[in-house]
Amino acid sequence: MEPWLYGYLQGGAWANRGLLEGLQKQRRWWLGPLEVELDRLSRCCGPEPNMEYRVAADAWEKRVTTLAAGLSDPAALPPLIVMYDDGGLSIRDGNHRYEAMRRRGWRTGWVVIWYNSAEEWEASRRRRVDVAQLTDSRC
Repeated sequence: MEPWLYGYLQGGAWANRGLLEGLQKQRRWWLGPLEVELDRLSRCCGPEPNMEYRVAADAWEKRVTTLAAGLSDPAALPPLIVMYDDGGLSIRDGNHRYEAMRRRGWRTGWVVIWYNSAEEWEASRRRRVDVAQLTDSRC
């Protein structure tokens, strides 16, 4: 998955060279693409005062509104790139897309998740297996 992700972040309409450079600083463990409920994700970018990466409200609104107007098929969008962060899922690439999807009333979206350690990745994998087994036993 890394070659595709790094190529995606390097150029084109959705390029994010800053994130690419940060990801390349250490080994990552990846999961996905997965379809997840949007309300399980949190933004790190936006006009709100608590955002890690603040952007001007007018620029944010213009970009989100333009994206939302063009959304029709979830499969046509690249997945959001999400960081696993102490049990949470922080959107690190695709914050504008996420907000546009949410405003269009979409309940789910495609993501790829990165983990910063093998231990985080393994713990997450075990939880997914446990949940799948629980779900299967109730069917």
